[in-house]
Amino acid sequence: MPDPFFFGYGSLVNRRTHDYAEAQTARVSGWRRAWRKSPLRDRCFLTAVPAPDDYVEGLIAAVPGADWAALDAREFAYDRHDVSQNTNHNAGRALDIAIYAIPEGAHHEPGDDNPVLLSYLDVVVQGFLAEFGRAGVQHFFETTEGWHVPLVDDRARPVYARAQTLAPEERDMVDSAIARLGSRIVPL
Repeated sequence: MPDPFFFGYGSLVNRRTHDYAEAQTARVSGWRRAWRKSPLRDRCFLTAVPAPDDYVEGLIAAVPGADWAALDAREFAYDRHDVSQNTNHNAGRALDIAIYAIPEGAHHEPGDDNPVLLSYLDVVVQGFLAEFGRAGVQHFFETTEGWHVPLVDDRARPVYARAQTLAPEERDMVDSAIARLGSRIVPL
């Protein structure tokens, strides 16, 4: 039986936020990222949505203790989808790979009442820069839906539990990208 792995496409791309075993870059075809609101979460988060002609870059990592039930409990707002056949990776062996996505009909288009935390976005971009370079950051911004959602500037007092300190050039990269997209920054 193949080893169980999960595919992270947001904050889990940032290795500073976890110590998952065997984490490595990968690409899943047939999905794209989107900012969505779930009634099970207080804020807007990233999810994966089916997109036959698209792909998502991220990290795969071994499921801790090979315990899908524990990981499912941690990812309670999401459903687990098998993407083993749609994932390109360099593990050198067959893997049982899943992606977590908010169930269709259980997520909503984001709006002013459920903004994205800038500290969360910072973590995501920092991870993509480390793993995929500037081209990976650009791909993240270009292929993620929902940039009309406001961004709460919580950098001075981060609300996101796994917030990281960004180098000035990392911060400039985030700020330049959201300015190009026309995203609104709102105070905490």
